Amino acid sequence: MVRVFIAVDIEDPVVVGRLASIRDMLVSSGVPMKPVEDQNMHITLRFIGEVPESMVDEIYEAMKLAKFKEFVTRLKGLGAFPTIARPRVLWIGVEEGAEELRRIRDTIEAGLRRLGLRPEKGRFIPHVTLARVKARGRMERLVRILTEYRDYEAGTVIVRSVRLKQSILTPKGPIYKTLREIPAIT
Repeated sequence: MVRVFIAVDIEDPVVVGRLASIRDMLVSSGVPMKPVEDQNMHITLRFIGEVPESMVDEIYEAMKLAKFKEFVTRLKGLGAFPTIARPRVLWIGVEEGAEELRRIRDTIEAGLRRLGLRPEKGRFIPHVTLARVKARGRMERLVRILTEYRDYEAGTVIVRSVRLKQSILTPKGPIYKTLREIPAIT
């Protein structure tokens, strides 16, 4: 079995640096959280979970249905799920390029359904997860940072590929490995 998800990696060092900077500010709030490592920054299009290794190629075939040209995403807007007042997942949103990401995701989702994979619940909101809150308590400072930086802009990323990633869970945090990749069409 392999634990997999489909994502757009954030690789531009300047953008990763800005994401890391705002993530570190969130961590400095003192609220217990698990920050996302710099090398693991990505936009998840679809979390799949545990599947037999033999399904990797079938998932890849479903991904190939999502033909797309290179496009720009603008990472802007600090937020939290489920709400800023009760944050569990801290993220930066996608302003420009969100519709294209939704289209790619919806096309892949249709292919995954044909493989018998259950659809995800809830509406797809493109974002980059920065940290996961581990415990509640003394949230005032964190909520203040989220509110003050709600329009924070980390920059733009050119989407050149979509990747099927394996998530290997370790005591120090997940290690992500690219299993397959679909490039933008030229």
